[in-house]
Amino acid sequence: MRTIRYHGIADELRLRVSSGAYAAGRVLPSESAMSAEFCVSRVTIRKALEILRDEGLVDARQGFGWFVAGKPVRQPLGRLATIEDQMRDSGMQPERHILEFVFEKAPRDISATLGTTQVLRVTRLNTADAEPFALVTVWCPADLGQHLSRADVERSPFYELLEVPLSGASQTIGADAASASEAQLLHVPIGSPVLRCERITSNTNGQVVLVSRHVFPAHRTEFVVDLPFAEPSIAPSGLRLVD
Repeated sequence: MRTIRYHGIADELRLRVSSGAYAAGRVLPSESAMSAEFCVSRVTIRKALEILRDEGLVDARQGFGWFVAGKPVRQPLGRLATIEDQMRDSGMQPERHILEFVFEKAPRDISATLGTTQVLRVTRLNTADAEPFALVTVWCPADLGQHLSRADVERSPFYELLEVPLSGASQTIGADAASASEAQLLHVPIGSPVLRCERITSNTNGQVVLVSRHVFPAHRTEFVVDLPFAEPSIAPSGLRLVD
């Protein structure tokens, strides 16, 4: 009876995945929650999930538990661009959901970086096939953003909206744990691994015009760096250590 039961649970979970109820990248309910839902032990739930893992439908990772397997969201770091076009080329449907659009006094660190006290701050949630893949906050000087609307930044990236020529950006990426608010928005457990990326974009005069901070769920995100051949060195090209 136990064998029949965990095969039946595997069939139900497989149906949820194939129907789209559980989309690619989605973190599944905990083993304890599924144990309560199906009125079985966690051992039985784990056996059902292991069947689906053998089929390549789900996977597990420390800090996340079980999640629906799928191609990770990949972002090359060799050029200044957004990730949405790459996602569309891969058959994903990206969307931007604006959570906050406000002109305000800049926090001290942002003010020091942008060289201004008044900024436009936009916070948004990016989704891929309706599943969240990034929580993004962007600051720009208020005078550069005064012509923008909420609809503008929901539709297009700042790179296309700012009326200044851009020269490039620097990015810093680090590992961290999801806060309670981040976990709720990104549909991951509190304290689960995330990647934090800060991007500082400058115009052709060398003035910083954008600061953006991105939080990515680590289980479905990959950053790709192309390293050109160079003379032997212990330091990877394009990368540097930071305190």
